[in-house]
Amino acid sequence: RVRVVESGGGSVQAGESLTLSCEITASLYSSECVGWFRQVPGKERAGVATVFVDSDNTYYADSVKDRFTISQVTAKTSDGLPMNAKTTTVYLQMNSLKPEDTAMYYCAADRRPGDVPDTSYGGCQFKYWGQGTQVTVSS
Repeated sequence: RVRVVESGGGSVQAGESLTLSCEITASLYSSECVGWFRQVPGKERAGVATVFVDSDNTYYADSVKDRFTISQVTAKTSDGLPMNAKTTTVYLQMNSLKPEDTAMYYCAADRRPGDVPDTSYGGCQFKYWGQGTQVTVSS
């Protein structure tokens, strides 16, 4: 079972910053890669950034390069969870925000062995999604 929970969205003025957090908890299998996506009403979900947990390699959409930074905390065993459960926390630091960054932001974890992925982006195949966190940037 994989659980994905985002937090940190809000309303800001153009030029300000926000940091989104994503906590991914899974039993027996750590994420190899994690990504952030965003979606506005009437448009398809778009990839924003991907990070590979072991190598720390990252991938960014052109529209957010040099403004957004994705980072991750190495997976750990969490207290209160079943044995072998691991948690990976991934952050999306968003600087110099623009009104066009306004969207619902989703965190996603990669597929597990045997899963059929539903989205591929930045060299990763995603299967598990959070509920989303809204980011609104006013001009």
